Amino acid sequence: MTRSECKHKSGFVNIVGNPNVGKSTLMNALVGERLSIITSKAQTTRHRILGIVNGEDFQMVYSDTPGVLSPNYRLQEKMLEFSRSALVDADVLLYVTEPQDTIDRNADFVEKVKKMSAAGTKVFLIINKIDLTTQETLENLVAFWHNQLPEATIFPISAQERFGVAQLFDAIKDALPEGEPFFPKDQLTDKSERFFVNEIIREKILLTYDKEIPYSVEVEVESFQEEEKIIRISAVIYCERDSQKGIIIGKAGSALKRVGMLARKDIEEFFQKSVFLQLFVKVDKDWRSNVGRLKHYGYDLT
Repeated sequence: MTRSECKHKSGFVNIVGNPNVGKSTLMNALVGERLSIITSKAQTTRHRILGIVNGEDFQMVYSDTPGVLSPNYRLQEKMLEFSRSALVDADVLLYVTEPQDTIDRNADFVEKVKKMSAAGTKVFLIINKIDLTTQETLENLVAFWHNQLPEATIFPISAQERFGVAQLFDAIKDALPEGEPFFPKDQLTDKSERFFVNEIIREKILLTYDKEIPYSVEVEVESFQEEEKIIRISAVIYCERDSQKGIIIGKAGSALKRVGMLARKDIEEFFQKSVFLQLFVKVDKDWRSNVGRLKHYGYDLT
């Protein structure tokens, strides 16, 4: 069959849901690349990240979004805007839940999803982490969500174990509208190399520190120099208070060294090249509530 006989399909597949239901794990499983931060902590995704999957006759543009939450500061307001925008431009919407999820966490958001589904947007209700529940509970969940979103197609899966992911991928492909690709066929994402370095470092911060520290920091790559055999990277970890700076550095620099070691390993795996990584810590007071600083760190607040 020639290209002219085989219609090309292309569309935006947006992933939304409450914090910590496995959205990033699902996107990485569908894309086949590690583009989004995956940790057990909520609110790990701050940006809307595109992952692009290409085939001869299709292009899927996946979008991972921050978990839906009630914002406490300007950064979280922007994160919520990312999630809401995903309801507007989706050709296929993946609404991700898990067995412990409850509708009252964000009932108004579910209502928006329901309206989209009734208006004709293809909605797939994903019940993730089914490996952590019983068959009886799963059957009750399917019945519950069918009642809440009668127009949606329900997919019980385990993104972590890759159970049901292939079937979901095929269903998404079938649901895409016909159209030409939005991006070049060799493009994997809309984000820069520096962005993924930032995200890898931030992931290690989330895994290393407790309480408010991981949510109070931003990472910025100051220099990225790629040579023939090595990539030299210098990055700054910004925190909001002097007391946080001391915690991030740790006794004799031990905590910061651990973050650097873990991050360098993953950065080398990501780029398939040796990496020399330098990390510094600086204070940027109350940056999460400062519009000017948020724009500087790449959060479009228009």
